[in-house]
Amino acid sequence: MIEIVTDSGCDLHESQFAGLPVTFVPLNVSIGDESFDRDNPISPVEFYRRLSETLQFPKTSQAAIGDFVETYRTIAARGSEILSIHIAGALSGTIRAARAAAALVPEAKVTFFDSRTLTSGLGWQVQAAGQAILRNWGIDQILSRLELIRDQVDGQFTLKELRYLIAGGRISHIKGILAQVLNIKPIILVNHEDGHYEDGGKAISFQRALDQIVRLKEKKFGSVPLRAQVVHGQCPEGVAYLIEALKKKLNVVCEETLPVSPVLGAHTGPSLVGLIIGPLSLFKELIPA
Repeated sequence: MIEIVTDSGCDLHESQFAGLPVTFVPLNVSIGDESFDRDNPISPVEFYRRLSETLQFPKTSQAAIGDFVETYRTIAARGSEILSIHIAGALSGTIRAARAAAALVPEAKVTFFDSRTLTSGLGWQVQAAGQAILRNWGIDQILSRLELIRDQVDGQFTLKELRYLIAGGRISHIKGILAQVLNIKPIILVNHEDGHYEDGGKAISFQRALDQIVRLKEKKFGSVPLRAQVVHGQCPEGVAYLIEALKKKLNVVCEETLPVSPVLGAHTGPSLVGLIIGPLSLFKELIPA
C-alpha cells in the first residue's frame, strides 16, 4: 500500500480527496500574537475575515520537521510506502524539511515529488496520485503521470491590491506603490521548470487582467478539452467574472471554486483570483465522472 503526505499549500475540495489515502501536514501562519498550526487550525473563511479586521500583515513558516517525523512514523508503522508531494521547493522550504524528517525515520520508505506549483495545482497532483493508488498503480507509473501533470497544468493569478505582496517582499515597495497609483494589476505565472513565480504580464484594471489570463489560455490551448479550477482569497465577483469568461472562450470543465489556504493567502491577501488549468486528458482514468 502507498499513502500520500502533502502540506497545507495544497488546496482541494473535500469531494476531491474524500476516500483517498492522504495526510496533510500543516504549514504555520500567524496574525499578530496568535499562531495557527496543527493544534490550533484556522479555516480560510475565518482567516480572511480576520484579515479584513486588522492592519497587521500575517506571517508564515514552513511545516515543522517534527510534524513530518510523526507523520512518517505513523504511516510506516502501518506498513505503507509513502509518496510525499509538496508545494514548490522554489517557493517554500517545506520539501527540504520533509527530506530532513525522513532521514530521522529510517523505517519509512519515502519517495519525494516537488510539485513545482501550489494551491489546487498541487491539489490536482495529490488527487491524481491518490486515485492512481486506489487503482493499484505502482510508484513508477504514478510518478510518470505526475510529471506529465506538472509539465502541462498552468497556474496563473492576479489581484486587486498589492499591499500583501509589498509587505512580503515579493515586489519592491516603490514598484508596488506606482502600480497601485496607476491601477496596474500584475499577472503572475508559476514556472513549470523550477516552480518560481514569473511575470506573465500586466493590465490596467483587475477585469482586464482576468480577460488577459483567459486570452493567454485560449491562445495556448485552443479548442482542447480542459479541466479548470478557480481559486481566490475572498473575491466572489472576480471568481464569477473569470468563470463566465472561461466558459465563453474555452472548452472547459470547471471544478468547484476553492478558497486559497491561509498559508498562501497570507502573501496575497483577500483580493487574489487564480486559475489552475490543463488538458482534461491528463486525468483520464483517474478522475471520477
